[in-house]
Amino acid sequence: MREELLTLLKLKQLARTGWVRAGVENPESVADHSWGMAILALRLCPQGLDLCKVLSMCIMHDVAEILVGDLTPHDEIKGKEKHDLERAAMNKIAPQWIDLFDEYEGGESPEARFVKTIDKLDMGLQAITYQSTGLVLDEFITSAQAHTNGTEFASLLD
Repeated sequence: MREELLTLLKLKQLARTGWVRAGVENPESVADHSWGMAILALRLCPQGLDLCKVLSMCIMHDVAEILVGDLTPHDEIKGKEKHDLERAAMNKIAPQWIDLFDEYEGGESPEARFVKTIDKLDMGLQAITYQSTGLVLDEFITSAQAHTNGTEFASLLD
């Protein structure tokens, strides 16, 4: 049990690759991102969604990155290959959450679709925060806007 917990906590030391690539000093960790998503979800979750499931997805959605790393659209590994690597990592690290991971990845439920939106919203808001230091992070904001367009959260990125 101790080793399993220590493995899960490694997300606290894994810096978000996109921010590193963009030159952010002291970028957030993957765990910071998951917490950001959870706090946004806690504040923004629509009535009628299962908040416990939403928060669980926010917290576990990137656990596979402990083994595969924080892959970005700039990496060569994409699509099905990325999904298969992450699913195998989840089966190894946290098989008890594989159904939740599959639901999130597949966008099969209103909760999963909401969490995917919150994932991008968190990235966009974090980019706005980092831009206050003088960096130009328009690509992150544009990506977040594209994924939140048509939702009630789109205006938060203007």
